[in-house]
Amino acid sequence: MRLWIDGDAMPRGVKDIIFKAAKRLDLDALLVANRRLGTPVSNERVRAVTVPGGPDAADDYIAENAEPGDLAITADIPLAARLVEKGVVAIDPRGQEYTESTIGERLSIRDFMDQLRSTGVETGGPKPYSETDKRAFADAFDRTLTRMLRDQE
Repeated sequence: MRLWIDGDAMPRGVKDIIFKAAKRLDLDALLVANRRLGTPVSNERVRAVTVPGGPDAADDYIAENAEPGDLAITADIPLAARLVEKGVVAIDPRGQEYTESTIGERLSIRDFMDQLRSTGVETGGPKPYSETDKRAFADAFDRTLTRMLRDQE
């Protein structure tokens, strides 16, 4: 199992949780972005992957290289859809798991909001990332990892 982190806009607290788990559980964690991102010096299990190109280059890299049995963390719903279709488990930084039964609705809502914004409607944006969101992510991440590791046995 590898941990894939869509690093372009990932909150620092989420990365810290993932990095600690990678070290504790002896799992590879790949932080993928289209710019150089730092990794913890004391954690050889975490590696940064810098991809050339535009904003979707990191998403393409993750989608092409992640495999069933891996866990990806992303806020990008189209990337999550690609991963779920491939059999990769994906969760967002607020602790919501993307599943075959929920990804279609989440894509539809995302597309609808994009259409509204393109017509000039101000839709606001996501609420600021909070400590409550971080705790929800930590709980979901732990539950998901535990389930996935148990399924590998």
